[in-house]
Amino acid sequence: MVPRPLEQTEVTMSPRAEYRKLIRDRAGHVMPGVYDALSARIAERAGFKLIGGGGFSAIGTMMAGADMGQSNMRDYAEHYGRICAAVNIPVSVDADTGFGDVHNVTQMVRSFETAGVSAIMLGDQSFPNRCGYLPGKDVIQVEEMVAKIRAAVAARRDPDLVIIARTDSRSTLGLDEAIMRCKLYLEAGADLAKPQGVDRPEEIARCMEEIPCEFMATLSQAARQRFTDIAALKAQGVATISMPSISLFAAAHAVDATLRSLAAGGSLASVETGLMPLDDYNELVNLNGMIANEIRFREEAAGLVQRHSAQSTTHFSATIDMGGNVR
Repeated sequence: MVPRPLEQTEVTMSPRAEYRKLIRDRAGHVMPGVYDALSARIAERAGFKLIGGGGFSAIGTMMAGADMGQSNMRDYAEHYGRICAAVNIPVSVDADTGFGDVHNVTQMVRSFETAGVSAIMLGDQSFPNRCGYLPGKDVIQVEEMVAKIRAAVAARRDPDLVIIARTDSRSTLGLDEAIMRCKLYLEAGADLAKPQGVDRPEEIARCMEEIPCEFMATLSQAARQRFTDIAALKAQGVATISMPSISLFAAAHAVDATLRSLAAGGSLASVETGLMPLDDYNELVNLNGMIANEIRFREEAAGLVQRHSAQSTTHFSATIDMGGNVR
């Protein structure tokens, strides 16, 4: 029996290659943060070209806790894997401190790459990592972070996977230190470097002039004060505008409001207008597509079995001569 050749499939740009292209555009692509696979699907359906998964939202949804570094690499890898599997657009994720030293960073990159992420952001905070807008942060020595970056770059198997080095030194050691670290991290092999906490337009402009890579801006609900908005950031020529916790805050607000109203009103009618209609939800989770696939696969299976049975019967009949003797 001659083996059937593999069918040719249309070659399309991978999400990682697409992420690199979007960064190079410097078009201020808004990157909403998502907290699970469903919110990722909603973001994709809304038309966003890339999304982010971060520790703040992950800890909030997985543990109902503040982002104080209390999760681990495997929990994040599973969490990010579910998000990536739900969408076809690039997913950029946080890796906190890399969950340890260079060996841990190597394991993290391999696990996150397997999960399907397009970009990994590795920070220079000391362990345990916490949200960049919370007090009590500290950063490690430059040499230690450079070693982690070298490990991350060496660990990736797909050269299109983007390694982002983030420094939290702006709030503790000043802007000059943050810029110096970003330059060094790029020299160490990072594809991009992000100075966390650089939110003012004049500081963004300086970083864009002095740090030789695209600038990734942040508008976070975790920051109590914001100094600019989407249109102004686009005008400055930033590559992306991350809104890491927007989906989490939207969902928490909606669920809180709905359940408080239900508890107070005691009737479905009091909250039903705030719920997604069933048909819309079924479309979101691709119910009709799943049913169609189920029918198609079963029909294909039945057809294959019937053809095999018919061929077997024909072959058996051909082996018997006119006298009923087996040849």
